Formats: sequence, structure tokens, C-alpha cells
Amino acid sequence: MEYLSVRIDPAAVMASGMALSKKQVFETLAENAAACYALDAEVVLEALQEREALGSTGFGGAIAIPHARIHGLDKSVGLFIRLAEPIGFDAHDGQDVDLVFGLLSPHQGSADHLKALAEISRFLRDESVLTKLRGAASDDALYVLLTGHKDQQAA
Repeated sequence: MEYLSVRIDPAAVMASGMALSKKQVFETLAENAAACYALDAEVVLEALQEREALGSTGFGGAIAIPHARIHGLDKSVGLFIRLAEPIGFDAHDGQDVDLVFGLLSPHQGSADHLKALAEISRFLRDESVLTKLRGAASDDALYVLLTGHKDQQAA
């Protein structure tokens, strides 16, 4: 199984996220980015909302990949939420979303940002990966599925 090369902090993975709207998903991503990567939550929230205003990041297949470029980052980082209840995300296929992978990349790194998006989208197109992500019992199990780091110590 392939794993993602995007840096993901163990605490940036949530197995049962609670959100009733896309806005709440973005707020959760921003709060997690602040806690895990020492980013300004307001800056992250604004960047995610600005990107979403250009078009939905609902990927299809009940998956969303909200993403933004952020000043002050030196490498792309990820955040993952498996929602307890699917929510509308304006995806092109009309499906509600239950898996959300947030990607934050350096503001100046367009090529790296696009590479990371491509890697994430390929990873999340694999049906066996999706089945495992949807069936994982914990944050730790999700983290291992995303990164392959089996020696993870929960924060």
C-alpha cells in the first residue's frame, strides 16, 4: 500500500470529527493547523474559505480535499478528518462528504502544492484505501493508514 509523503502530525488526524457544515469543517481544520503546526487559525480559515470560493473542493466519492497556500510554511502539511456524519460539500457528484483531507502548502510553492494535491487525490481514489480509512477504529489507526508510521505515539 502507498502512503502519503505529505507531513502529517499525529494530532492532525481525527477519527470522529463533528461538523454540521463546510464552514465548521474549515474551522476545525484551522484550529488543528494552529495546534499542530503553529499556524494562525484565522489566517488558515480565511485561506481555506478564499480557495473554496473559487469552486468546491469536494472531490467526489464522499471525499473533500480543501487546500490553501499559507505564508510562513516551509513544507506542505496535512490534516485529516473522518466525519461522524457526512455533510454537503457541493461536490460535483452531489455526494455528501465523510472524509476530509486538508492540505496546507507554502505560499511560494505552486509546483509542490500541485504535486501534493495530485498525490493525495491518487491516494484517495484507491477503493481499498477508502474502505480502510472508513473502517479504522481510532485516530492512531488512521494515522498509520495515511503515513505508514506504525511506531506513532499519540500526543
